[in-house]
Amino acid sequence: MQKEIKDSASIFFQDSKKSARDLARDDLIKVLTGKSADAIKWLIDEFNLDLSKVARLGGHSQPRTHRGEGGQFPGMTITYALMEKLEDIAQNQPNRAKVLKKARATRLIQDNDHDGKKFTETGPVILATGGYAADFGDGSLLSKYRPDLVHLPTTNGPWSTGDGHKLVLGIGGAAVDLEKVQVHPTGLVDPKEPEAKVKFLAAEALRGVGGLLLDNEGQRFCDELGHRDYVTGRMWEIKKNPIRLILNGPASRQIEWHCKHYVGRGLMKKFTNGTELAKEMGVSKETLKKTFDDYNDIAHGDKKDPFGKKFFFDKGDEWKLDDTFHVAEMTPVLHFTMGGVEINASTEILGEKGPIPGLFACGELAGGVHGANRLGGSSLLGCVVFGRVAGDSAARYLLSENLNGKAAQRLGLVGGHVSGRPLETKVRIDPSNSKVTLEYSWGSSSGEQVSGLPQLPPAEKNEAEEAPAAAPAEAPVEKKPPTLSEFTVEDVKQHNKKDDCWVIINDEVLDVTKFLPEHPGGEKAILLYAGRDATEEFDMLHPPGVIQKYSPESVIGKLKK
Repeated sequence: MQKEIKDSASIFFQDSKKSARDLARDDLIKVLTGKSADAIKWLIDEFNLDLSKVARLGGHSQPRTHRGEGGQFPGMTITYALMEKLEDIAQNQPNRAKVLKKARATRLIQDNDHDGKKFTETGPVILATGGYAADFGDGSLLSKYRPDLVHLPTTNGPWSTGDGHKLVLGIGGAAVDLEKVQVHPTGLVDPKEPEAKVKFLAAEALRGVGGLLLDNEGQRFCDELGHRDYVTGRMWEIKKNPIRLILNGPASRQIEWHCKHYVGRGLMKKFTNGTELAKEMGVSKETLKKTFDDYNDIAHGDKKDPFGKKFFFDKGDEWKLDDTFHVAEMTPVLHFTMGGVEINASTEILGEKGPIPGLFACGELAGGVHGANRLGGSSLLGCVVFGRVAGDSAARYLLSENLNGKAAQRLGLVGGHVSGRPLETKVRIDPSNSKVTLEYSWGSSSGEQVSGLPQLPPAEKNEAEEAPAAAPAEAPVEKKPPTLSEFTVEDVKQHNKKDDCWVIINDEVLDVTKFLPEHPGGEKAILLYAGRDATEEFDMLHPPGVIQKYSPESVIGKLKK
């Protein structure tokens, strides 16, 4: 870690509150900022993640946004670690967790919602269903609350449609700030598909390490590290497209992995000198040189920045034409929704009469955390912080329900029905490790004691209410690989469409046509490589063995040498 950074939870709180403006919720911001250090420590200690690099993003008064030394996207790194841990628990401790795939929740059922029917009781529910920044069309949350933004592209996939919001609203839950939708200033424009509705994000870290935003005349027009809504507003105000994000050599080297990744996707270009860059931009090299010289003078304190920028490059990293550059075109994109279901500091979802018992929310679904504007880096942080709070709150709720006798009484009725014997409840407290164990038992017909949670009898099905149950995820089974066909590069090139998509990865040929809609990163991430070798970019993003774990059937052959 960079020990010299003079940051604190209090400073972070003030930065976040300033960004949230008049919609700031002090109670939620205190949770986000006060538990941030513990969240980072948890990720490092429990998952062995490298988060040692720290950068300053827009709106932050101190560098505090973490990523790894290798440069990978931190969201991807964290998500993989959590997925692998959960899958390991589900496989090795199936009594603790079960993963359901390709399942859809359609309605939340409450205690008093029986209507004479019987349902399987499953305990507290934590919703972490994301936002609604891809909820387009008639009747969508975007069309209802921000119809002026529906025309914009989005960085979100087809899963970001506010499903969790609609479930909660359907049972009388409260929502807050649904009109607050963040438009990120730096969506990457694909030269091959400039009008694409879904775009990749140019990470704010690219500006955090020193990247500049220039208009079509080669001029700066904003504080590149200002709040996101400010930068977006300036882009719309000047109307001098295309807007380009430019990194010089020193900035590129600080975030080399990202640049290499974007170049590999065809979304960013690399130039070996400023003359080439000026030609690409359609401006003279003299114009570009003046922009660079003025910026250097501002950074050195010889001139005042007209846009009020306060943080600049390190000494020796000055901008000059005799340098290498990474460049990409930018456009504003729908990126994040600050609005969501209303929660309290314990992540309980609120209704008209206060907290809805046993229902919790975290992540982008939880509204009010960021107020009117979210700071860069605080989305992932919010997922980790409030996800942990929600887990603690749900466990506390479950224990409380069990201890107050209500659940025990219900289990006693079930146990008595099954075994004909009364239920005995035992609470064991072990002060040495602060562990509380709750144990139910009832006598078996043989006179022995049967302990643990009872197996509930099957619920009566109601065809009008109950959807077919999703099959639980099964642990991947190692199979002897079949004899594979051989294909040439030219063979693979013929399969370059959405309905016929092949790729090459590490000399294996994959038919990923059926896997496209299941890809966690969205179809577009794969389609960029349709019909060609994606090995380098794939290995940058994925750990070894991921194909055999999640889609072994996609491998159809080997690359013919």
